Amino acid sequence: MAISFESLDSDIAGRTGKLVVGKKVIRTPALLPVINPHLMLVTPKELKGMGVEALITNAYIFSQSKQYSERVKEEGLHKLLDFDGVIMTDSGSFQLSVYGQVSITNEQTLTYQRDIGSDIWVPLDIPTSPDADRETAERELGITMERLREAKELFGNDAPIAGPVQGSLYPDLRERAGKEVGDLGFSFCPIGAVVPLMESYRYRDLVDVVLAAKRTLPRSACIHLFGAGHPVMFALAAAMGCDLFDSAAYALYAKEGRYLTTHGSFKIDELADLPCSCAVCRSHTAEQLRTAKDRTRLLALHNLAVTLAEIARIRQAITDGTLWELVDERCRNHPQLLSGYRRLLQHNAELEQYDRAHKRRFFYRGDESCARTEVLRYQRQLTWLRLGENVLVACDNGIREGYDTVLYFKPPFGPYPPDLKETFPIGQSEIPEWDAAMVRQGCRGIRMLADSHKESRIRVCGLHAEWKNIFAEEIGNAAELIE
Repeated sequence: MAISFESLDSDIAGRTGKLVVGKKVIRTPALLPVINPHLMLVTPKELKGMGVEALITNAYIFSQSKQYSERVKEEGLHKLLDFDGVIMTDSGSFQLSVYGQVSITNEQTLTYQRDIGSDIWVPLDIPTSPDADRETAERELGITMERLREAKELFGNDAPIAGPVQGSLYPDLRERAGKEVGDLGFSFCPIGAVVPLMESYRYRDLVDVVLAAKRTLPRSACIHLFGAGHPVMFALAAAMGCDLFDSAAYALYAKEGRYLTTHGSFKIDELADLPCSCAVCRSHTAEQLRTAKDRTRLLALHNLAVTLAEIARIRQAITDGTLWELVDERCRNHPQLLSGYRRLLQHNAELEQYDRAHKRRFFYRGDESCARTEVLRYQRQLTWLRLGENVLVACDNGIREGYDTVLYFKPPFGPYPPDLKETFPIGQSEIPEWDAAMVRQGCRGIRMLADSHKESRIRVCGLHAEWKNIFAEEIGNAAELIE
């Protein structure tokens, strides 16, 4: 039962696609809710009714359970859970990261996952702590890779086995792991040991870890971000190229009396109103939900509904080519998410190779928009323009004569030929009143144009007085400012 992935639409490094597991198909990006057979606040049958196409459970918990260990082998995982979609099973690596040891070997857990009818099996990889020293990270990565090779040797290339990518916070180790996992032929690749980063809001580190792994993984691989639970960070993760997320947050937060939204979580005891239109929130007031006997279950249902809706919103944003705007909106809900967003933008040259050339729109949302991939790509393409000897860049809409080439100026992109006025991104971009950041970025476009066309004499006119100093600073001697 082989695993394959087909990418459909793309935006930034994010993509919509189809994950095929045997004869089952999952739309991606997708959420895999975590199911603990001993603590099911929401049943798998209910999950399917909510549109869930895949879930994840822990084979190690089943193997150690007196109640379920043999029963699941007799009945099969799908029948026992009453779920006919894709079921992925973790190996015990999570318990290994928490307790330091597990009473099962790599071969044993993979054999057990096969025997209970799991659709996607996970080897017993070593989830190295983000705080591990390099020697430890290298040693544990070596063990993980040995176990991945063992999995291929024991069960063959067509076995539905995931290839986790480890390497702690060391980008070169993550790159090495990604290449080795790809070379071994894995097409389903979870990025592991990142939960501590998300729990401590280390989103800058998360960006570096994911992009390092993406750098060497095959583009045809489906990327699963292990343990990504809160919907507020899904857009950022999708922009990095993550296709799947697994989440126990819907249940864990519910047990703590927390109410999830796409802009953070709230204590239900502190809410006066319910800012949601899911079935739970339509049928309860805040007070009724707060005092309900089955409050934890109701909160779990709400949390799941919000999380699944965000996944759908991300899929639509990728289809529309508006993922940057969604990332910008979500990441302004927490300072550390904003830090992660800014870190992502620092990788814009790397992201541009994944991003699509034409989109529905470009909305300027502040300084961060100046570093978006669309701006970077446009300014690089300025070097392709054919210019005459005497060139004018007009910063107003006046008609100019007497020049071989007349261009106009739109920040943050910079100069553009009149023929491109209606094309993306010039024609489909919305900007407010000019600000210093966008003007500086646009000036860099003029400088790039000048640096790539040394044979042309470039003049800039039509400037408002308040921008002349910025133009002079950014352009220098590359172009002449005239009235």
